[in-house]
Amino acid sequence: MLANELIERFEQWAPLKLKWANDPTGLQIGDPKQAIHKVLVTLDVRPEVVQEALEIGADMIFAHHPVMFRPANNLDYRDPQKAMYADIAAHHILVYAAHTNLDCAEGGMNDWLASALGLTDVHGLVPGYRAKAVKLTVTVPTDQVEAVQEYLTTVWHGQLNRYAFNSGEQFSVNLLADQVDAAVAGVNQFVVPTSWDYQVEPLLTGGHQYTMGRVGNLTTPMTASDFAQHCKTVFGVDGLRLVTAAPDQVIKRVAVLGGDGGKFYPQALAAGAQAYVTGDVYYHTAHDMLASGLTVVDPGHHIESICKAHLTARFQEWQRANDWDVTFTASKLNTDPFTFI
Repeated sequence: MLANELIERFEQWAPLKLKWANDPTGLQIGDPKQAIHKVLVTLDVRPEVVQEALEIGADMIFAHHPVMFRPANNLDYRDPQKAMYADIAAHHILVYAAHTNLDCAEGGMNDWLASALGLTDVHGLVPGYRAKAVKLTVTVPTDQVEAVQEYLTTVWHGQLNRYAFNSGEQFSVNLLADQVDAAVAGVNQFVVPTSWDYQVEPLLTGGHQYTMGRVGNLTTPMTASDFAQHCKTVFGVDGLRLVTAAPDQVIKRVAVLGGDGGKFYPQALAAGAQAYVTGDVYYHTAHDMLASGLTVVDPGHHIESICKAHLTARFQEWQRANDWDVTFTASKLNTDPFTFI
């Protein structure tokens, strides 16, 4: 199996268009046409993770955090980070990072965090990429009308407008702009490419909004102090930081955003959240959060390690469905740089 097959399948679910500007998501090191047999799934790519990959015989590392956030200005192997790049290249290990596209994907990172917290009636928090709506009109020969109509209604669930004319028929169906290429490719399975035509017209309404972070409700309200303890238990951390002016405040509505999400606290407030769970909260931002009356739980950036089990399970589902000759293993290492004492 080539790495491309895994990457293409993953990007159908969490496409690169979902990533935020200037985020180095995607292929990091290696050739996607490389054959792979074992994939190590990890949160971070650190020297000890690379060693783990070598020990289990992995030829691909699939990470959430990019190994190369910034371009390397040299390859001086006295620098442990640069030496790690050398180890990866020397052993022909391909590295792929799914960062903010996984954060924004539906059923991805922030949905996993919301589910772990037990949130219900979950909605998106911070607007990101918006897929625009279009009207796709296809003109097909009479003898292919039924097959194309069935395809568009069953695969794309379109409400078709159908128009008959002398040499064939026209259908129009509303889709997301990102779906047009796939829909056209599907029609080509039923119709000779040179025997039909299509037009795409932008629509002013409709489309689909992708978001970073989630907001929802606790099934059982709890005080801010109890909620902080709940976060410790859910995420398996030995300590966390609680920002609150009212430890006895009853928390019902909660926002969560994995990683460094302090700057998005105004969106949490706008969504009606009484508590906000995110990592890497800065000192002055915490003061502003306090002044706004928002309770904030900072359990650290490492809670995103929840991705290891979820990604591995999803990859294994794809492996069984597609009969891939590859195995997936979740990293067993804890790459959290902080220890609570």
